[in-house]
Amino acid sequence: MILLRLTIPVFLILFIDYYFFQSVKTATRDFTEGLKTGIFWSYWIFAVFSISFILLMMTMPQTFLPKFLRIYIISVIMIIIMSKVIGSLFLVIEDITRFLKWGFLKLGFFADSGFSGSRAKFVSQVGIIISFIPFTSFIYGMVKTGFDYKVRTVKLLLPNLPDVFNGYKIAQLSDIHSGSFSNGNALKKAVGLLLEQEPDMIFFTGDLVNNRSDEAENFISELSEVKAKDGVYSVLGNHDYGDYVPWDSKEAKEANLQQLVDIHARLGWKLLRNQNHIFEKNGAQLAIIGVENWGGAMRFPKHGDLNLAKKGVEHLPVKLLLSHDPSHWDAKVRPEHPDIDVTFSGHTHGFQFGIEIPGFKWSPVQYVYKQWAGLYEEGTQKLYVNRGLGFLGYLGRVGILPEITVFELSNK
Repeated sequence: MILLRLTIPVFLILFIDYYFFQSVKTATRDFTEGLKTGIFWSYWIFAVFSISFILLMMTMPQTFLPKFLRIYIISVIMIIIMSKVIGSLFLVIEDITRFLKWGFLKLGFFADSGFSGSRAKFVSQVGIIISFIPFTSFIYGMVKTGFDYKVRTVKLLLPNLPDVFNGYKIAQLSDIHSGSFSNGNALKKAVGLLLEQEPDMIFFTGDLVNNRSDEAENFISELSEVKAKDGVYSVLGNHDYGDYVPWDSKEAKEANLQQLVDIHARLGWKLLRNQNHIFEKNGAQLAIIGVENWGGAMRFPKHGDLNLAKKGVEHLPVKLLLSHDPSHWDAKVRPEHPDIDVTFSGHTHGFQFGIEIPGFKWSPVQYVYKQWAGLYEEGTQKLYVNRGLGFLGYLGRVGILPEITVFELSNK
């Protein structure tokens, strides 16, 4: 399993590098031999460095380099890889066209009119230029918009909501990924912005860390300020279980998870692990239900048990569910639990890259997750997918800003 985890990313990166380099060779074929040699070695030395660094990140203790250096190096590597991918998409179209021409020529559908089968220099140059567009965007997202926190306000219409909860404010945070922060300044800014909204209650929908619980230890002072008068309720995300790093033993991995559970308690957050809480106000009640991670896409772990989590609150008129992975909604929540009014999720980060303008949104993540950002409704049930506060891999955001969500409950 570990060998598979290492082989797949290495193969993909090598394939992307090799494919994109064919365009570099074509675009520079008229350069001097010395210059072409320099470009060759520069390109492949960085490619080997990128693969080596990724392997180190996946196999070595996280202390092998200073944290800020690890974060910035992996971000630069991700930026360059993604820029090559986007530039290559343009080249793929030209390669398909050349392949079809070659096929028709071989089949005799038209006569040979000087078709060489090689990629045009102009097309290679355009592909390289196109790759610089995302490169500059990603750099901007890293420098500027990665910490450009956006407060989104959403009114939730719940017909069965007791009148006493009309106007009640719930704030949601998700995907803090504390291991990706080099210091507490950005988190302090986000928490201050959250508290300015004066929510009655706060939900945190998972992924407090990237891999290890001690990542959150560095930010206890900032995170402990996440408070609301009626409490903070939280669940675990897929990254919180420590599944993506090697452990010396099963016991070490279990101890890591227990440490994270203890951190939630130290922060004053009520962690719901397939559990529920009945919140009462002036005699009226809401069911707050929290499940462990349950992923219906990409083989993410399925620890959640909604039947267990709902025990004892079946009779309540309004049920609010915290479930990290939004694919849980279509796979289990809607078909099997029609009495769940609202599901609060995160997980996707909106891919940290996309386009959002009034009336239109797009991100590559939508080809994996049907529900990936914002509010979704089917019949009387609702799902909200928070875009996440932090980041993973790439230290930034392009088009999909980090989010604090404030919900106002209403029955009319």
